[in-house]
Amino acid sequence: MSAAPVYEFQGREVRLPCQVRDASSGSATFLVGARAARAMLPGETYDVVEILPGRALLSLAIIDYKDNDLGDYNEVSLAFVVRERTAPRGLPYLGAAWNVARGRLATFIHWLPVNQGFTRDAGEGIWGFPKTVEEIDFDYAEDRATCRLAAGGRHVLTLSLPRGGKKTLPDNELVTYTYIQGVPHKTRFTSGAEGFGFAGGGGARLELGDHPYADQLRTLGLPKKPLMCTWMERMHGTFLAPEKV
Repeated sequence: MSAAPVYEFQGREVRLPCQVRDASSGSATFLVGARAARAMLPGETYDVVEILPGRALLSLAIIDYKDNDLGDYNEVSLAFVVRERTAPRGLPYLGAAWNVARGRLATFIHWLPVNQGFTRDAGEGIWGFPKTVEEIDFDYAEDRATCRLAAGGRHVLTLSLPRGGKKTLPDNELVTYTYIQGVPHKTRFTSGAEGFGFAGGGGARLELGDHPYADQLRTLGLPKKPLMCTWMERMHGTFLAPEKV
């Protein structure tokens, strides 16, 4: 068996697979314009999945990492549901909706701001994640979690989600796509959770600020009510090494 890949950033080693032992995470999934979403994807390898004619999916997630091989930090993820352009399309619309329901569609992360430099360097250097260091603050109430993202002193967005849940989410294998030095890659990872809650979109509140990225999100039709939102009080996961597509 080959040895596990080992990387070094800022004088610290990172050995794969990378383990997330405890985190709190929430997400809101939005139906957005496919043409505008497609314009935000770099390169020609990936394309958005149209869940309805002319409509794609954007996942906006907020993660409070507490025990992670890359440290204790906050993160915001803005990702589109995508497929490889050369992959079979399957049943139009209905097939995509079925795969979304089963969690079998992959994502492309368009932006992954974090609030710590080490995880930025490691995430970008290992997997090609588009991480930048920004201001990310969480505020917790008993039944609600709110995350505010600012970049360069300007407000990008604030997402507030219902918090809480009693279900256990079993480990599920997922895929996210990136580019590493211009070469398309995919990363397989598993994720599961305790304290899982699922709700309709009415409980989520998204506010956009005056940052240029907020204006880019407005081209997708945001802010508006999401299709659904989730909360995971105690999330865990494992990230494997990236693979060339």
